[in-house]
Amino acid sequence: MPFDLEKTVHVFEKLDDGGLQKVVVKDPSNKEQISLIQAHLKEESERFRRGDFSDPAKIHGQDMPGLAELKSGAGNIEVLYTPLPDGAQIRYSTKDPALLMAIHHWFDAQLSDHGRHASGPDHQH
Repeated sequence: MPFDLEKTVHVFEKLDDGGLQKVVVKDPSNKEQISLIQAHLKEESERFRRGDFSDPAKIHGQDMPGLAELKSGAGNIEVLYTPLPDGAQIRYSTKDPALLMAIHHWFDAQLSDHGRHASGPDHQH
């Protein structure tokens, strides 16, 4: 990842129709990290729309929970990138129950792997 894990927080929030992934800076005046987060998440969202999940697979492993389903079902997942004042977010939504489960399993794996650099939706920074 191009941004500094020590200066950022990952938030993975499971939603009824998908999930919300946010990466935000701990210090809102750190413009360099904000711009790195935005560039990275924008690029990732474009890859995910095409079913290219190679980047998370490199970090977390090819057998990451939910990954195979997300790759094969990418055409049925809406992926929406949004820049935020302190970082960026990617919103995933689907009407397919199997893909919804895959998104939730994928989020659980990322929360587990990112450890102290990640949190669920109740995080306050």
